[in-house]
Amino acid sequence: MRNVGREAGSKHDPANGQAAPDHGEVVRPVLAAGHSEMRRLRRDMQIIFQDPFGSLDPRMNVEDIISEPLVIHESMGLTARRVRVAELLGAVGLDPSVLPRFPHEFSGGQRQRIGIARALALRPKFMVADEPVSALDVSVGAQIVNLLAQLQREFGLTYLFISHSMPVVRYLATRIAVMYRGKMVEVGEARQITGQPQHPYTRTLLGATPEITA
Repeated sequence: MRNVGREAGSKHDPANGQAAPDHGEVVRPVLAAGHSEMRRLRRDMQIIFQDPFGSLDPRMNVEDIISEPLVIHESMGLTARRVRVAELLGAVGLDPSVLPRFPHEFSGGQRQRIGIARALALRPKFMVADEPVSALDVSVGAQIVNLLAQLQREFGLTYLFISHSMPVVRYLATRIAVMYRGKMVEVGEARQITGQPQHPYTRTLLGATPEITA
């Protein structure tokens, strides 16, 4: 499915919050889903954003940020919700004592951990990780990558991990798709793509970034 912006005249469905594709198809009929089905799909699919500074509402404290999906989608009392939020913070390596604090009081790595906790709140099956470490220092990024790998094992998650860093992708992925100028130019098992790259752009990516020490 090609992602075409509004400038190119794509149709937009405010009800689903999606731009309608003008090419290709989606195997699962997301675009045809009704309100109840779309609500369920949103529980199953979450996203970790690239920018840990802009993806958290500065007016909300940590408790409110992580609680928001639970307030919208879950029927649970305040006590149960607070227990769940504390568990989520523990899962991403933060202490529950940070609950009253606001985003500006945290480092970039800590903010990304808060964003990951929010994404985990509804126990999704599928998570899009959109360049989740590109805005972080290399050492902090490595910690986040290790955290994502740990959470993948603990929660049985499937990631769509988007990155220009092939060492990071190689560490996390089982299959890799390399895109060049909007097209997939190479798809295969991670070991195959990183060990025997066929496309020149894949070789460029592999040679452009240092190894990540896990």
